[in-house]
Amino acid sequence: MNIKDKNQSKVRVRFAPSPTGFLHIGGLRTALFNWLFAQHVGGTFLVRIEDTDRDRFADEYEYAITSSLQWAGITSDEPIVYQHPRQKEHQKAVDDLIAQGKAYYCFCSLDELQEKRQVAQDQKETYIYDKTCRFITPSKEDLKTKPYVIRFKVEVDEEFIVFQDLIRGQVNLPTEHIDDFVIARSDGSMTYNFAVVIDDHFMRISHVIRGEDHIVNTGKQILLYQAYGWKIPAFGHVSLILGSSGQKLSKRDAAVGVQDYKDKGFLADALCNYLVRLGWSHKDQEVFTLDEMIKYFDVANVSTHGAIFDYNKLLWLNSVYIKAKSAQELLALINQNLEFNLVSATSAFNQDQRLATITLFKDRSQTLRELVDGVMQLYQAPVSYDAESKAAWITEQTKNLIQELLDQLVSVSFDKVALQDYVKAFAQKKEIKFPVIAQPIRIALIGSSHGPGIFEMLEILGRDESLHRLKNLLKSL
Repeated sequence: MNIKDKNQSKVRVRFAPSPTGFLHIGGLRTALFNWLFAQHVGGTFLVRIEDTDRDRFADEYEYAITSSLQWAGITSDEPIVYQHPRQKEHQKAVDDLIAQGKAYYCFCSLDELQEKRQVAQDQKETYIYDKTCRFITPSKEDLKTKPYVIRFKVEVDEEFIVFQDLIRGQVNLPTEHIDDFVIARSDGSMTYNFAVVIDDHFMRISHVIRGEDHIVNTGKQILLYQAYGWKIPAFGHVSLILGSSGQKLSKRDAAVGVQDYKDKGFLADALCNYLVRLGWSHKDQEVFTLDEMIKYFDVANVSTHGAIFDYNKLLWLNSVYIKAKSAQELLALINQNLEFNLVSATSAFNQDQRLATITLFKDRSQTLRELVDGVMQLYQAPVSYDAESKAAWITEQTKNLIQELLDQLVSVSFDKVALQDYVKAFAQKKEIKFPVIAQPIRIALIGSSHGPGIFEMLEILGRDESLHRLKNLLKSL
């Protein structure tokens, strides 16, 4: 792959989740787009944990986010940056703005502000802070005794703040509703728009790729960059993932934590392949290797339209990846992703039987969970038989057919080819259709008439176990 050296590229992107909840599908796609963009141009991908909201912060969420990214193979090229420990740097940046006369102390109480909002609302107008405190010079006593926030002085003459979006082209943000916004709260914590600019500058971020819900923040952030005289990064805003109704993705559609998809038995590479196609395409290709995603991904080709999340398509793509894996790979993935020790759970099988069973069921499985269920269905002898299957395939002649077959299978070689030849010949000799004997055999082996090939299952189970299960069915008739 013709990718530039990371040391030569000046591209630095970041994914900056807040550990106030689990990492959802939309967040993982944003991280993936940033990571692929960096990989494509030989840039640097970084992770910043925005943990300034200490009331909603939880170690559980932070672990869920970082472990989900690691599971997906999206790892930071440098140590993860945590926002909360940088409070002193944030405060220094605030002080610099105050010293330059670009920010000021605001002593307006919440009640006063609420009254003004109510007046604006009654007049059906948008509330804009009226700069009450902008020209006040507070005393040291005021600063010691009165609660205050710190506001940024918005001084802009243009009707629009204009920037070139990497995805959407020229974006014009009206300035009429950008008031002197708060950058530091009364408890000393920083607001999102302020902290994100300070930390993006600190991390030397060159490109900010994020969800379209952040477009409204971009104007304020550009004004802050200009106030400090810093280079403004390039912005790109990705459209949201939508549910089947065309509305914002809900839990009913797919807005659950990435960990849930792992637990359900989705493969990380299949999930990432699916997500990269939500809003991005390369010709008509659906299935991509990782190298192909890196080679072809171009942020300019990301769609400006919301992409519909299709769970059934994700299942199909996951099945494609499962089929492509070897039995040994799938055994390891079951242990890693599901934290399920299939070796211990199938201890009566030898490794050849275990791998053969995985191979048998993988083409019928859309998830690792389904694959495990299939393996265990064959491993565990039926304790009961599906009533619908029995009603469809168990007749008065079944008992005699099974008994005769049992007597003869004792001397038949137990490999699938020999077994198939024998049972087909048996059906011809008895002048019955093949399913008349094949389906009762399947029911005896796994308890249902729905399943993989009977001869493969007979070969895996071996003579003793197969005959034992046939006898059990016979006893139940």
